[in-house]
Amino acid sequence: MKAFVLAAAAEGEEPNPLIPHLPEIIWGLIFFTLLLVLITKYVVPSFEKAYAARTAEIEGGIEEAQSAQKEAQAALEKYTAQLAEARHEAAAIREEAREQGAQIVVEMREQAQAESARIVAAAQAQIVAERQQAMAQLTSEVGGMATDLASRIVGESLADTDAQRRSVQRFIDELEGSAN
Repeated sequence: MKAFVLAAAAEGEEPNPLIPHLPEIIWGLIFFTLLLVLITKYVVPSFEKAYAARTAEIEGGIEEAQSAQKEAQAALEKYTAQLAEARHEAAAIREEAREQGAQIVVEMREQAQAESARIVAAAQAQIVAERQQAMAQLTSEVGGMATDLASRIVGESLADTDAQRRSVQRFIDELEGSAN
């Protein structure tokens, strides 16, 4: 370049304004080197620290997100297991309720049958008692009528109650013997 500047000066021309002078180039290189050293010494380390902090923060965030995702997955599995267990318990409760319902139906049926048998037995006992009462009443009435009839036929009074009772009893026994 120096040759070019000298050649231009020798020809009598003015130096080209686009071509810098040698002292400017030297001072420019010195300042550029000084600026490069200062940037390398002070600015680049702070950028490196910022990049490292940012990287650590991002990695920490990723690790936290992964741990949170693992915790969420574990919680999901836990809740899924609890839900399955709750469904199983509900099914067991429903089955137990069905069994209890069937048992209650059986017990109620047995109670109804027992109550029915008790009512039938009470009714039969009442029928037997009423039959015996009716038979006793009929025997008494038939005996009285038979005695009155016999008194009229014979023409004497059969007022003796023991004799009357024996006669009526013999008559009823004969009727029952002929009926069977």
